[in-house]
Amino acid sequence: MTKGAEPTIARLSAITVRVPVTIPTAMSTRALTHREYILVTVTDSDGVAGTGYTYAGTSAGSWVTRAVNELLAPHALGKPARGIGELFSQLSQEFLLVGRRGGLIRALSALDIALWDLLGQTTGVPLRGLLGSARSTVPAYASGGYYRPGDPLQNIRDEVARQRARGFADYKMKVGGLALREDEARVATAREALGLAGRLALDANNAYRSVAEAIKAADAFAPHDIWWFEEPLLPDDIDGHAQLAARGPIPIATGEIEATAWGFGHLLRARAAHIHQTDACVCGGVSEWLKAAHAAAAFGVQVAPHWHHNLHAQLAAAVSNALVIEHFALEESVYNFEELVEPATRMVVVDGVVRLGDLPGIGFRYDADAVARYTVADS
Repeated sequence: MTKGAEPTIARLSAITVRVPVTIPTAMSTRALTHREYILVTVTDSDGVAGTGYTYAGTSAGSWVTRAVNELLAPHALGKPARGIGELFSQLSQEFLLVGRRGGLIRALSALDIALWDLLGQTTGVPLRGLLGSARSTVPAYASGGYYRPGDPLQNIRDEVARQRARGFADYKMKVGGLALREDEARVATAREALGLAGRLALDANNAYRSVAEAIKAADAFAPHDIWWFEEPLLPDDIDGHAQLAARGPIPIATGEIEATAWGFGHLLRARAAHIHQTDACVCGGVSEWLKAAHAAAAFGVQVAPHWHHNLHAQLAAAVSNALVIEHFALEESVYNFEELVEPATRMVVVDGVVRLGDLPGIGFRYDADAVARYTVADS
């Protein structure tokens, strides 16, 4: 490369990594035995590499990996490595007919994150610093409350006790997987275990089939002082979420699988939620996440990012309307991405507050042995 020339994308590749869930686990709409992640590595013409990632459920990892390797890579090679926003626009336009959201946008998200990580590796600056933040802490809540074998009420008591021992005051649990009376008992148990000071959020994972059914559930849960009611309806039912948000009595949260700033614009104009759960691994990467978060701020809407606490802590530190980030303890074996992270660089949480380190880029290093162990052979 000519001295002083702008670095370009020299190599781009993706692999699928399948990490098992060690305890039988279910939410309202599906069961889990493993999770599939896609790791995307970009190397520039100076030989510097950055890595991004996304999540592809339990069966779509190879699909998303092929999208990166076979669709995105030929169009990305040779492009300026620092032209991150421009590349997203070019590639999303190129593949507009086959992926305005879903798997292709997840592939683009992982590429965008990798390019931001590459910029951080090149400059030696953490992602939050690249985005103009000097903050080193962000608040977090403990996420869990899945459906698992055993007594459902005792499971909640035991898990809340474990999360409180880890220093968390706030907790989110699943609803919608049992009869409403049984779920209400689980919610009441969680509130009793948390005490009055802890905030309690509920995640339905699109369980309710109508606005009327969701209203009935919200009314049953409301006496337990609910922080927010997450995805009660299908994600495309924007009008239904708007009806719930306008009615109360619980704040509505959604947006975890919404894509691009355009998609969040629809949610904002409809006043469909009080809290947006914008996920950088789903919506288009760091670039689109920032657009969506800033747009939400203009509407007085807070952002509580979905999953991916390692990445989202960096982003939450960089915007004024971030409410909190979601944290999964690796020991609970639910969201298990940190199996792939070098232990010394895993997230540090003290009394419900994430402590951000100074590693460049997205702020952690991968455990090469773990990645090799879980890589899907044909990826």
